[in-house]
Amino acid sequence: MSLAQDIASHLPLLRRYARALTGSQKSGDRYVALLLEALIADPAALAGEPSFRVALYRTLSRLWSSVPINLKPGIRQDWEASASERLAAIAPRPRQAFVLTAVEGFSLDEAAQVLETTPEAVTELLAQASREIAEEISTRVLIIEDEPLIAMDIETLVAALGHNVTGVARTYDEAVAAFEADPPGLVLADIQLADGSSGLDAVNTILSRAEVPVIFITAYPEALLTGERPEPAFLVTKPFIPEMVQAIISQALFFRTKSKRA
Repeated sequence: MSLAQDIASHLPLLRRYARALTGSQKSGDRYVALLLEALIADPAALAGEPSFRVALYRTLSRLWSSVPINLKPGIRQDWEASASERLAAIAPRPRQAFVLTAVEGFSLDEAAQVLETTPEAVTELLAQASREIAEEISTRVLIIEDEPLIAMDIETLVAALGHNVTGVARTYDEAVAAFEADPPGLVLADIQLADGSSGLDAVNTILSRAEVPVIFITAYPEALLTGERPEPAFLVTKPFIPEMVQAIISQALFFRTKSKRA
């Protein structure tokens, strides 16, 4: 298998990781482009690495730490205005450790290899990230989910994180009505709803009326990670891990990323 084929299978998740770090699809994709350029310039850079995936993330993390695309003057994104104070409060290294373990699914040992440190240091970074993120975010959440048990799990998790649930909707009509009755600061949305209606349609209607971060919860993330714009910045794959939901919610609210209609 060629280097291009090896990288291709990792690109969707690398893009997700870069978006989670920067809070912007555009900025995240620029880091991924830099990664590809570096590997094209030196195809043997990752040769002999025990884990190709770990090596890819390590290279991308190095680029993010050393090349300030996301903060370069003159190309500020909408998210930066609301995130600038939080960026000063939440250090880059703890955020990287948090995303690597909770979102990308790396073990402590693998995250340590990506960040070029020790598992013990990663544990300390995770504790710091949890403390800092918890201090920065709190909002009201609308859940759009037609499976009662999953909805209950999400509601319990959201409440445990210190957020208030404004409502749980099972259909398009319920979702739009719940949004209008009590506008939330975050929407968690499934794609397939109880009556055959679309959670994506519900989200698009909501976004036509207000700007709000949206996290999609789906068993088919590839249906949304198409590489075409607009594309959701935040996804949770079913069946989900509670820590992953926590990580994604924290990232979405940390950057206060406004979703766009699909």
